[in-house]
Amino acid sequence: FLFVTHDQVEAMSMGDRIGVLDRGRLVQVGTPAEIYDNPRNTFVARSVGSPPMNLLDGAIAGGEAVTDVGFRLPVAARGHGAAGDRPLTFGIRPEDVYLDPAAPAQAQVHDVENHGVAKIVTLRVGEQLVRVTASARQSLAIDDAVRFAWNPEKVVLFDRASGVSLRHGA
Repeated sequence: FLFVTHDQVEAMSMGDRIGVLDRGRLVQVGTPAEIYDNPRNTFVARSVGSPPMNLLDGAIAGGEAVTDVGFRLPVAARGHGAAGDRPLTFGIRPEDVYLDPAAPAQAQVHDVENHGVAKIVTLRVGEQLVRVTASARQSLAIDDAVRFAWNPEKVVLFDRASGVSLRHGA
């Protein structure tokens, strides 16, 4: 049967297959896991997940993501060739970003939401906000200086102009 909801959490938890509409147009259909892990475009990336996927503008240089806000982090080799020199948007889920004192990127804690078993930590990097899922045991306060990195295998590359994932033929 078909069930319609505007609540993405409800759709992800109840549906065997879900469809994502953007202004009345069906933009992606798949299992909740397929859509969550492999969004077709930045609209789907922002619409599915709580908190949503982090989206950071930048480009690939020397095998790394170089973001417009000034940090460099590695990305998996797959997709580099398709990326070329074009402007990109890097997508990364909060659970695939981690805090580590030895990590290369620096940020400031902007907000900490305690969710019991975990914390959603919002970092400020220049004018960009990046959400991280952290252990509830991790002691963090607003304005703390922290270092972070991400899982390079989990970064999704989007064409910045179209918003379409390079995995989906942008």
